[in-house]
Amino acid sequence: MRTEVAVPNSKPGSTTREMFYNEALGDALRLEMQRDARVIVIGEDIAEHGGAFQVTAGLLDTFGPTRIRQTPISEIGIVGAAVGAALTGLRPVVELMYVDFAGLAMDQIVNQAAQNRFMFGGQARVPMVLRTQGGSGRGNAAQHSKSLEAWFAHVAGLKLVMPSTPADAKGLLTAAIRDENPVIFLEHKLLYRTKGQVPEGEHVVPLGTADVKRAGTDLTIVTWSRELLFSLEAAAKLADAGVSAEVVDVRTLVPLDRETILGSVRKTHRLLVVHEAIKRGGYGAEIAAIVAEEAFDDLDAPPKRLAGLETPIPYAQHLELSVVPQVEDIIRAAKELVA
Repeated sequence: MRTEVAVPNSKPGSTTREMFYNEALGDALRLEMQRDARVIVIGEDIAEHGGAFQVTAGLLDTFGPTRIRQTPISEIGIVGAAVGAALTGLRPVVELMYVDFAGLAMDQIVNQAAQNRFMFGGQARVPMVLRTQGGSGRGNAAQHSKSLEAWFAHVAGLKLVMPSTPADAKGLLTAAIRDENPVIFLEHKLLYRTKGQVPEGEHVVPLGTADVKRAGTDLTIVTWSRELLFSLEAAAKLADAGVSAEVVDVRTLVPLDRETILGSVRKTHRLLVVHEAIKRGGYGAEIAAIVAEEAFDDLDAPPKRLAGLETPIPYAQHLELSVVPQVEDIIRAAKELVA
């Protein structure tokens, strides 16, 4: 389905088409590979198979095996090859099947990709994107369901993106590929088959820009990734109960759009941060601290965090649902905050 709409950050007169999240990512890859011959894709099962979640489906037929590089099962080798390719002039996009396996490549990510530009005074650059997915909800159990954004957010030299909608996925991946720094691009496994209107043709969402997905006056819910969908559903139900919640999707954790978050909190005077990763050491604490430091006098209540429990993700479905915030959890926390 195509519609004529005004699309921010895209070319004038752009039309939109309904796409799945994984199709939007694939569209961004295809367009950037057509635009820039330096863009290559590297990872396991990304060629004939089209990737574990079909993001790279069809790209091999269009661009061939030189630019769609199938690899052995070796995360440290995959990322190391990408770092070397980036240092020598290419713009690689890496796909790791699960964020849980990024631990096998952390030396290359943290000590090489993130540090080279600084250590060589800007003469060496690593314009690389590392795409991978995490999160719970599919019964993949503890070794395939983590939310590890706080790991990467703590490393100076890395940018960190977690899009929630198909349109943002396309626009942010385009911006990430064009960036001169290494970008960690985290996708939630249960977002791949969500649908939305996506601009056709070039679409860029600048890194470091949050988006107010729903306006409100009584409290601000700051969130990202799949929890955005839960937060929007919770906000709709809260409205029926007379509570007006503003929902801010950070989209980019590093760099963080502090001004949009602070502006929202200064309007609503309350903050609820919602994320799937465990609460201890989670990125929600960073946002709560920023608000406490810079908007303390605007608060009518202490900032509140709602996050995953401090446990590995269980395999059993009823247990899996119980350890990460669900819609009713967000509603309950919001009501407690405005009480």
